[in-house]
Amino acid sequence: MHVSTTVFASRIQRFRLPRVCVAVVGEDASNIVDRAESLVRDNPFLEFRLDYLAQPAVALPKLKHFLDLHPEATVIATCRRAVNGGKFKGSAAAQLDILTRAAALGFQLVDIELQSAEILKPAELAQLKDRVGVILSFHDFKATKKLEDTFAEMKRYPADFYKVVSTATSLYDNVQMMKFLQAHSAQHEMVGLCMGEQGIISRVLGVRAGSVFTFAAATRGEETAPGQVTASELRDTYRIEMVDAATQVYGVVGDPVGHSLSPVMMNAAFRRETVNAVFLALHAKTMKDLMACIPDIPIRGLSITMPYKQDIVEMLSNSDALTRQIGSCNTVVRSQDGKLYGFNTDVAGIVVPLEQRMTLQGAKVLVVGAGGVARSAVFGLKNKGAEVYVTNRTPEKGQALARQAKAKYLKRADVAKMSFDVIINATPLGMGTNRQSPLEEKELNTKFLFDLVYVPAETKLVKMARAKNITVIPGLEVFVQQGARQFEIWTGKPAPIAEMSFVVTKALERLEPLPAEDEPAPPKPQAAEKSAPKPPAKVAVKVAGKGTAKPQAKQAPKKAAKKAPKKLVKR
Repeated sequence: MHVSTTVFASRIQRFRLPRVCVAVVGEDASNIVDRAESLVRDNPFLEFRLDYLAQPAVALPKLKHFLDLHPEATVIATCRRAVNGGKFKGSAAAQLDILTRAAALGFQLVDIELQSAEILKPAELAQLKDRVGVILSFHDFKATKKLEDTFAEMKRYPADFYKVVSTATSLYDNVQMMKFLQAHSAQHEMVGLCMGEQGIISRVLGVRAGSVFTFAAATRGEETAPGQVTASELRDTYRIEMVDAATQVYGVVGDPVGHSLSPVMMNAAFRRETVNAVFLALHAKTMKDLMACIPDIPIRGLSITMPYKQDIVEMLSNSDALTRQIGSCNTVVRSQDGKLYGFNTDVAGIVVPLEQRMTLQGAKVLVVGAGGVARSAVFGLKNKGAEVYVTNRTPEKGQALARQAKAKYLKRADVAKMSFDVIINATPLGMGTNRQSPLEEKELNTKFLFDLVYVPAETKLVKMARAKNITVIPGLEVFVQQGARQFEIWTGKPAPIAEMSFVVTKALERLEPLPAEDEPAPPKPQAAEKSAPKPPAKVAVKVAGKGTAKPQAKQAPKKAAKKAPKKLVKR
């Protein structure tokens, strides 16, 4: 019997496995089985986290029932020890006993850590491998380093798959992981990825670098590692099953960037127009880190957001007239020869929604802020003949912007004394879980409020404006308009604006609203662990190889306390 099982297990080849393995967790065996039943139809490759169970050995017979009912499923048994980042508090020998039992009951693969392999006798590991497919794993919860040294140690122990998981502390850590996979995937069945928010690159692109598969959460709130995304996101948003060597890579760059809905919008546009491309959120903590990644991934195009819209300008080989005039760039194209070309589509994103509602010539506009998007608003509106005022938290920056654009600077104390046709919030205040407002209610003397923040849709500023019956122009409009121009610059195809607007609107509807300021915070879940980070004017610029392109604080409590998730363990 062992021989036939061995032959079956050892013949699990990459072409037989889906690219996504979904981790299944639960408080007891029944919970895991119920969860697996809800997943297996769309996700036939599962991992049962036995270390989540109080008595994993006792639970195994119940889990066997699922395996018997679903012969089409491939299931990994994982019982990670606490000393290696899991929850199982037993010894390596006890872990081996559980995995051996799992193999006898029909699990096709088991995951055992390098540290456990080093403790066990070679004969014990050989017997395990004779019964089941073995994934030998190593996890670095702090950094991405010494990958080659680690793998040299791992190769001392025969295994069907070698799994190396590190933690990305920079974007370039993903490049190191993918180069490591490329170097060894021809000789060994490799699984590799980086944990953390910055590890999204390796989770999506690792499969084309040589990783046989990657891991995903069943749903949000069930992540088993920081930065882990859901299976539906990997398949529907990132289209991971279609990622190949020809897939072009684009991304939104910022700090922070976790709130951005650009991946949802742009990947939907790529799918609609059948473009073989993927769009990622790139949390770049430094410009140096970003620039190191661009040629090695390689990245084809970038959407630049705060705080890099001005810093990126000096990295460009050439840019459109608006970028040169404003000194702010939100769109980058990387040509075949590696040179970077910049465009500004923020201006179109701001001007178009306003022109649909009013005549800008002579309109009285207050712009709050002095960063990259504020510069686009001020220069763009001045070019349209508007009377533009600037106010800013740091007067010196606001005064400099007003002087450069030939606008007028307005002291904050004088804002409430004046009235405007439009007030534009070009600051990040109100974004994400930030509940602040850049202005007070008494200062909202305007016909229109244009809040460029789009997540959440209803910021404190927007709520105050609605209470005063001020017409609100949602930030969603500028987001979609500037994104549509970016898509056209990158692909040369007309942007599917209706589709882009639809998917972003639906994504915003799924976001939970922020609580009122006077609403008390819900009690902090006791069992919760630190988990994954929560989450155009026409100017022609010649791009080499592509012809001419025409660019135009503290987290707030949620409204209702959810049931605390079971403590998660890093992968």
